[in-house]
Amino acid sequence: MAVENGKQGAEAGGGAAKPERAVKITEKSSVQPRKATANPKVALATFDLPYITFYYNQKLLVYKIVGEEFAVVVGKMKEALAEVLEEFYPLAGKLAQEEEDRALYVECEGTEGGVEVVEAEAEEVVVADLAEGEAPEELMKELVPYTGVMNLEGFSRPLLAVQFTKLKDGIALGCAFNHAILDGNSTWHFMTSWAELTRGEPISAYPVHNRSLARSTRVPLTLPISPAAHELADPNPSPPSSLRARVFSFPESTILRLKSAINSSLPAGTKPFSTFKSLAAHAWRSISRARRLPPDSITIFAVFADCRSRLRPPLPDSYFGNVIQAVFTGTAVHPLLTAPPEFAAGLLQQAIEAHDAAAIQARLEEYESKPKMFYFTDAGVNCVAVGSSPRFRVYDVDFGFGRPERVRSGKNNKFDGMVYLYPARDGGKGIDVELTLDGKAMENLENDGEFLVAGGDEP
Repeated sequence: MAVENGKQGAEAGGGAAKPERAVKITEKSSVQPRKATANPKVALATFDLPYITFYYNQKLLVYKIVGEEFAVVVGKMKEALAEVLEEFYPLAGKLAQEEEDRALYVECEGTEGGVEVVEAEAEEVVVADLAEGEAPEELMKELVPYTGVMNLEGFSRPLLAVQFTKLKDGIALGCAFNHAILDGNSTWHFMTSWAELTRGEPISAYPVHNRSLARSTRVPLTLPISPAAHELADPNPSPPSSLRARVFSFPESTILRLKSAINSSLPAGTKPFSTFKSLAAHAWRSISRARRLPPDSITIFAVFADCRSRLRPPLPDSYFGNVIQAVFTGTAVHPLLTAPPEFAAGLLQQAIEAHDAAAIQARLEEYESKPKMFYFTDAGVNCVAVGSSPRFRVYDVDFGFGRPERVRSGKNNKFDGMVYLYPARDGGKGIDVELTLDGKAMENLENDGEFLVAGGDEP
């Protein structure tokens, strides 16, 4: 059952006329790997398990296409998809659970698996509608598969769904990845490899599928009976709110100015704050100010950190799966907003640097001793949470017709305070901040001169 990130979608009212859909589905199919895998079963590692009650990760890549037929483009991409799945074969499987010890794994053969592929057309929609400003929520739901679908549903649904939509002047590629199978690093590894094969080039980096390299402990799980049942059991349900999502673009010059300002007053010999910590501190303070929080309120900052290089021994960057953990810090609103920005940056730096191999090990052991099905509300009060990374070269995903005009996230896994970071499209050191906030707080942020002086050039 698909739920709206915890809120089940309302049924249409009795007999009311439905508006004509902007996107019309023209074909549905399934793409399988060209040949069977030699590894029919992939056990999930402890790193993967917390995401079973998150939602499919949704990405939309929008391309301009000139002089190429939609059917020809899609045909090439589907052929390359079948080829790339030979190497990234878990994405063509289904979730399964061992009967004896209730450990989770991916069944890679002998199932009605494969990648779900949808072809559609929206010929009144132009690329600019999706590349500039705020993309209409209803249109996004029609362009990106599996809105409101929990990873738990991967027992019966494909672990990857793809939609190709013909636009008036281009193509929209919507993808939904089961987050219990892979993290952002592996997502963009797959996308880059798929694009390489579509261009007729070999894969530049092959995935490593041995998840015991990350963790070999088998963890028995008692799963919710359904996604809706899990959401209804949330001990701290948040009241419904009107959320808005938009992109704020911070050009390289602004990033350098933020970083220089926050490091200017540090004592000699002090480790400088990174680009990420400088921007994150600016966003945390600005969002807290926009929320109009009482001075004594607590606000939490969380960042989903890639642990590949933090483990001992470290994992290769090509390890395929989840190797992320949430790193938390927090403070009262008053010191956050009245102290200089380096106070916030210092909290972030301290928390991130403390998350070393020993801390990662302790977190894994804690989960293994008492597995938990997580909720978004577990992120903490008045939270700002950062996922994705400007390190991911999302604008290098070129299928042979150029770089994307825009990369966006779908509605899934977005809650009040969720932030996705992407590199700027121009290939420089700018950063795009895709932010979801309560509608009133977003309005306050858009009118915040201090925030907008630093960024926000999207109208």
